[in-house]
This record gives sequence, structure tokens and C-alpha cells, in this order.
Amino acid sequence: MPPKKKPTPSAPKPKIPAAVLDSRRGVKSWQEAAAWLKVRGIEDVECITPDLAGVPRGKMMPASKFTSNTSLALPSALYRHTISGEYPDETGNFRYDSRDSDIKLVPDLSTLSVVPWESDPTAQVICDIVGADGKNVPYTPRNVLKHVVKLYSDRGWKPVVAPEIEFYLVAVNEDPDYPLHPPKGRSGRSISGGQSYSIAGINEFDELIDDIYHFSEKQGLEIDTLIHEEGPAQLEINLRHGDPIQLADQVFLFKRTIREAALKHGIYATFMAKPMQGQPGSAMHVHQSVVDINTGKNVFSNDDGSPSKEFFHFIGGMQKFVPSSLVMLAPYVNSYRRLTPDMACPVNNAWGYDNRTTAFRVPVSDPSARRVENRLPSSDANPYLALAASLGCGLLGITKEIQPTEPTSDTANEGSIELPRGLLEALALLEGEPAFEEVYGSEFINIYAGVKRGEFETFMQVISPWEREFLLLNV
Repeated sequence: MPPKKKPTPSAPKPKIPAAVLDSRRGVKSWQEAAAWLKVRGIEDVECITPDLAGVPRGKMMPASKFTSNTSLALPSALYRHTISGEYPDETGNFRYDSRDSDIKLVPDLSTLSVVPWESDPTAQVICDIVGADGKNVPYTPRNVLKHVVKLYSDRGWKPVVAPEIEFYLVAVNEDPDYPLHPPKGRSGRSISGGQSYSIAGINEFDELIDDIYHFSEKQGLEIDTLIHEEGPAQLEINLRHGDPIQLADQVFLFKRTIREAALKHGIYATFMAKPMQGQPGSAMHVHQSVVDINTGKNVFSNDDGSPSKEFFHFIGGMQKFVPSSLVMLAPYVNSYRRLTPDMACPVNNAWGYDNRTTAFRVPVSDPSARRVENRLPSSDANPYLALAASLGCGLLGITKEIQPTEPTSDTANEGSIELPRGLLEALALLEGEPAFEEVYGSEFINIYAGVKRGEFETFMQVISPWEREFLLLNV
């Protein structure tokens, strides 16, 4: 009788380093993901991705299924509906997929983190969108930004950004026919305006802000600073500079985090560009620079510390092309209520050194930190699309060697408005700029324009208080 063969010992599973298991944000492999979820006792995983508006969409599943190679699919129509959930008519070059084919969610494991406000142990992961062929779907916001970043990397460069996000805290508003108003703080009184940089204004919402910090830390999100802005209960969070995709991910998650923290305290957080009449709007200012991938040197500065030709061409590109991409920075009818004179918001196409009245401000800095701040984006913008628009316009300026105007040293917000005054005008400029096809892709432009026209038509069905007040008995 032949001797029995000894079973071949299986290779020992590699030990997951403690640093990986302790990581608040991101893993490198599915094996690490399984261990990370297990050590935290995670029960559910939210697989989310931003739609055109930046709203999280996706699917939730048990943690065991998340690590079992489960295919996640969504209908392509998801990227063709308006902020109100409607599907607009086909117009111009806007068309629906006749089959409404599946598009697939591909988790980016570097974004894996806990969902700290959930009562049951829950994790979240941001997903990219691919088609049945495995290729990136070009019109989805994260992929639009990835394409712009690749255009930089093809030249040996890497863009660096630092967003600043303004938002309002408002009292619960159950009836949209009534205006918003500030919530009561710990003093028991509603906070008034004129509280710029007020520590007392921040302290009114100490417990809420503690939760924002706590939730952010649990997700591995870094807040640089937090301040009180000019409006009543208007706050601003500044994020540390870094990779555009990672920073867009952070803004995407920060918006969700801040809303959840506010709801825990019985108030709303809103990123509307202009939530309250007569008060300042909310912006998402973006600081931008470009570094050489190999050397890490700032492309905007020469070896002697002087500004480079790329620096001036970047500004020239923003001056020339940002007005035509404004609808990606100001995406709603409400966004253009913020873009009005005398409300601490630039309505021009000027640039200047340390001049906050210009659209494009160059802060005081060392040559290694030379950067351009785009002050036009509003906080309601999809962060992926806002960064793609801003960086794309700057890159076009460099590649086309566009010279900027002379810097403005005086107040730039006096006189005529140099930007589109409304959504439809901004859309026409987006569709009419041939240079954008290479940067953003014609498929994205066609879908985005169709959705925005649908949102405008929905808005036009609503009768405003202004119309009732001044037209009802006078015309």
C-alpha cells in the first residue's frame, strides 16, 4: 500500500502591519481592507460616488460582501438627472443612453474610512466609475478631474490645491416658502452679522464644532483652520494643500460631515451660495500652484525666486477661460445671486497681488509657495468639477502662452460686471469654447449642459415672493 502523501502546507498569510490596521484613512489592498474592517467590527460599507451635483450616490452592503469581489453597478441615467431628481428632455447635444446601461462602481481603497456618526459600525469608500469595458466613464466628476490632473502629469507636473469652504448654520426650515434665519447659539440668542474672525462667534457653537473636529479626525480628514466669516453663523474651514483628487475627496466628505454634525445639534448646515437675502454669499476659494514631479520645485517660480512665465500664463489662462467655465464654479441659479457687486465677492476678471477685490488673487508668500487664489467658485459647486475647471483653465493658459493683463492694485469690484450674469448665459459660453473639448471632454459638456438647462426650466416654474410683491397689484 503506497504511503499517503503529506498535504502541502499552505503559505502563511502575510501579517498586516499594525500601522495599516490603525490607519484612519485608506489601505492598499483588498487583504488589508478585510483586516481593517475586521479589527473595527465594521458591519456595513457605504460605497459612494459624487454625482454631477456632488451629492453622494451609491450602495450599502454588508462588510463580508464588500470584500468578496461583488460587482457594484448603477444606471447611467444617474448622471443625467437634475438636483431635484428629474430627468430633463433631450436638447441640443444632450442625449440619454438608449439602453440605460450599467456603469460600475470601483472602490478606491485609499479612501476607506469609518462613518463616525452612524450608531452601527459602518465604513465608507469613494468609488470611481467605469463602463462594462473597464475603462473610466469620462463624464463623471471624479474622472473629469483625473483627466485634467493627467494633462499636467503628461508635462511632468503636479498641481497642488488648498480649498477654503464657507457655509452657514441655519435654524431648521421645514417650509421652503419661509426665509432662512440663523440658529440660536449657546447664549440662547441668534448670532448677528459682522462677526468676521470672531472667536466668540465660533464659541457660540462649541459643541457642534467639537463634533466636526471629532468626526473629521475619525475619518482622517485634516482641518487646517476654522474661522467665523462675515455673515451670521457663517463659518469657513480651510484645508491643507495637497493633491487635487485627494482634496476634492476631502471636500466631498467634509460637506457630508458638517451636515451630519449640524443635524445632531438640531440645526442645518447649508452650502448654498446665497442662502439669506442681504447677507454675504458662501465661496469655495481655491489656492493653486504647480510643482515639478521630479524635483518638487514650484513651477511658478524661477531659480532666482522671480515669477516664471508659466505663472503669468496660468493667470492669463484663467482670465481668458474661467468666464466660459463659470457654470462649473457657479452651477445653480442661486449661485449668481452671490456674484453681485458690493457683497465681498469678485464680479470681475482681474488679478492682483494680495487684492481680495480681484477674481484671481496672488497672496504674499515665499517663492516656493507662490500660488494663485481663484475667488470665484461658490461653496455649492461640485468640488471635483470646480477644481477641474480652475486647473484646466490655468493649464490652457500655459499651453497657449496667454499673457495676462497688468495686475490690478485698486478696487476691482467697481464698474461693470465682467462675468456671465445667469445660468443660461454661462452655459452658452461653456458650450461655445472649443478648447474645453480636450480638457473636459465633449461628452461631459453635453451632459452637464443638458442637466443644467433642465434645472433652469424647473426653477422657472416657481413663482417668487418678489413677483407676488411687485407684480401682483401693479401690472
